[in-house]
Amino acid sequence: MKASIFYRIAAVLLLLFAVGHTLGFRQSDPSWGVDALLASMRSMHFDVQGFNRTYWDLFLAAGFSVGVFYLFAAILAWQLGSLPPATLGVMRATAWAFALCFAALTVVSWRYLFILPVAFSLVITLCLTAAAWLSTKQLSMPPPRK
Repeated sequence: MKASIFYRIAAVLLLLFAVGHTLGFRQSDPSWGVDALLASMRSMHFDVQGFNRTYWDLFLAAGFSVGVFYLFAAILAWQLGSLPPATLGVMRATAWAFALCFAALTVVSWRYLFILPVAFSLVITLCLTAAAWLSTKQLSMPPPRK
């Protein structure tokens, strides 16, 4: 398989992850028993560097930032998938850093989250790792003879 296919699969998964995270991170189930905590996060105001904020504001900022990051990662993966193999081979440090970033996110998800983000992070990590490995392999292979 080609690296571009793995980058494109990762891009689609990242886009789905971005949409799902952005729409879902503010949801809570009444059976979790966190209504009082959420109300407290929304009602307790404090001043920080000239701004009046709540912990809910900080929670929203962190959640939306993650969604923006996933969207950026989807665009990056799609763009990497459209590059010629020789260019991908030269960008191997970027390709491996991208894969390692998602490997770290998989560990964080495993430790602190639940199955859906763990599964998405793991499959994205596998796709990015395969793409990085294939990109490096393609660089070391001699060009085909005509």
